[in-house]
Amino acid sequence: MTPLKIAIQKSGRLNQDSLQLLKACGISVDNGRDQLKVSVQNFPLEIFYLRNSDIPKYLEDGVIDIAIVGENLLIEKEKNVSIVERLGFSKCRVSIAVPKETAVTDLSYFEGKKIATSYPNTLKTYLDKNKVKAAVHVISGSVEIAPNIGLADGIFDIVSSGSTLFKNGLKETQVVLKSEAVLAKAPSLTQEAQQLLDTLLFRIKAVQRAKNSKYILLNVPNEKIEAVSTILPVLKSPTILPLAKVGWSSLHSVIEQSQFWEVIDQLKTAGAEDILVVPIDKMVL
Repeated sequence: MTPLKIAIQKSGRLNQDSLQLLKACGISVDNGRDQLKVSVQNFPLEIFYLRNSDIPKYLEDGVIDIAIVGENLLIEKEKNVSIVERLGFSKCRVSIAVPKETAVTDLSYFEGKKIATSYPNTLKTYLDKNKVKAAVHVISGSVEIAPNIGLADGIFDIVSSGSTLFKNGLKETQVVLKSEAVLAKAPSLTQEAQQLLDTLLFRIKAVQRAKNSKYILLNVPNEKIEAVSTILPVLKSPTILPLAKVGWSSLHSVIEQSQFWEVIDQLKTAGAEDILVVPIDKMVL
């Protein structure tokens, strides 16, 4: 069987999270740090370690079948590739920032001024959309230093926590787009490659569901089982087991992480006691 070819970032913020995701999917990766191409022993997969900026082009040309890459990079490179799944990690914003002492924060501030960025295409599209004429100064690397050395009046760059902006005396003014790691695929795949992708995607979704959910066990009086059951939002029906204590049962179910505290409060109000919450490793539906 011809292996599915996947690209991940050779180094940088996506590298370790991508490898961790593959590991969670049961894929063993050996010696990845020392080679640019690695064959996986327990899944028909070849991993290519590439420079981040090269990945969209390799995808479009069909040199690789799929890739884990930042959505912001796909938007910037404007390549003919499609997103298969959003992965929920390496979340960031791509924003405009100015020196913190700047009084005017409206985008019109940049009319006739200079903006430094590593994402010129995305920035130009945004400026054109808002009818602002500014000079775009393309920089590879530490964009945040540009205003401090007089190279630009502001920057357009990735923002995660905002600490780098703060350290360089900058403040965020406009969030142009929000991004996260995505699984993207080439414009066309062979039938065999698509089948392997579907298998990998099945595993990824099981991992993602588990990450976003919690397994919950609770004790409840039998007369309140129906009321408590209607609060549990994820599974079709909770598992109900009788307790040694007469008139009581234990309910087992799953709740979404995003609804966790709201659901817990409702369960307690409805009469649930001794609530135990457990992480889930995989969740296959």
